[in-house]
Amino acid sequence: MSICPKNKSSKSHRDKRRANWKMSAPTLVRCSKCGALMMPHRVCKNCGTYNKKQIIKMDEA
Repeated sequence: MSICPKNKSSKSHRDKRRANWKMSAPTLVRCSKCGALMMPHRVCKNCGTYNKKQIIKMDEA
C-alpha cells in the first residue's frame, strides 16, 4: 500500500518544495604544483599529482 495524501497539494506549495533542487557550480582549487584548476581531494589531471606527490606518470609532450 502506498501513502495517500489527506488533501491536495497546490501547485505553488509543490513548486516551493522543488525550488531548492538547483545545481551548484563545482568547487575548484589551484594545483599546488602546476597551478591548474582541479577539484579538491582528487589527482590533478594536468600533472598527475596529489598532495604534492606524483601519483600518475604523465607523458611530457
